[in-house]
Amino acid sequence: MGTTSSEPVITSYAKAPARTITAGGVTYAYRELGPKGEMPVIFFVHLAATLDNWDPRIIDPIAEEHHVIAFGNRGVGASTGQVPDSIEAMADDAYAFIRALDFDKVDIFSFSLGGFVAQALVVKHSELVRKLILTGTGPAGGQDIDKVAGTTYYDILRATLTRSDPKEFLFFNRNATGKPAARAFVNRLKERAVDRDAPISVKAFQTQLKAIKKWDARRLLTCRRSPSTP
Repeated sequence: MGTTSSEPVITSYAKAPARTITAGGVTYAYRELGPKGEMPVIFFVHLAATLDNWDPRIIDPIAEEHHVIAFGNRGVGASTGQVPDSIEAMADDAYAFIRALDFDKVDIFSFSLGGFVAQALVVKHSELVRKLILTGTGPAGGQDIDKVAGTTYYDILRATLTRSDPKEFLFFNRNATGKPAARAFVNRLKERAVDRDAPISVKAFQTQLKAIKKWDARRLLTCRRSPSTP
């Protein structure tokens, strides 16, 4: 999988080629950029996100020195199949995708739902991951995980009423600093003009929320199984 000297190194996410690979009967859509031969950094995307939801200002600087791969979860965007209703099953998909690319060691950058999936992957396949970056996420049953669905629907409603993108409410403060930053972020997501990903379906989005609800329920199961203290 190495790059020859005659091949140009793409470091712009907006220009990263759209590719697919099949594993376990699922065809995963992914984008690849940066110098091959380096330790690959696999990007695990957030709730309701497709490949078009990664901020190029995050990916591009990393791709200057690292082999970067962003992939679409099963049943999301151009990836085939149905969205799993558990985080653990999503982690199994991520493992299948990574192994299909013939990697036996990777770094992971994860965000939100992607952080849940990455944690589940590391628990089951610790040998696969050298370094793990978790952003905007939490552990199974962590504080306020139970509020994710309600907060998401509320922000979608606010965005609909103001004709805005829900990400402006989900990821940014609604103040003098946050509002212009949110608009700039949304505009950056439009930099890719060709080979854009398919939007996530409502059913796929709802199934992801169902998986998050199960992820939160693990706290209750743990509490019930723990021995009582005096």
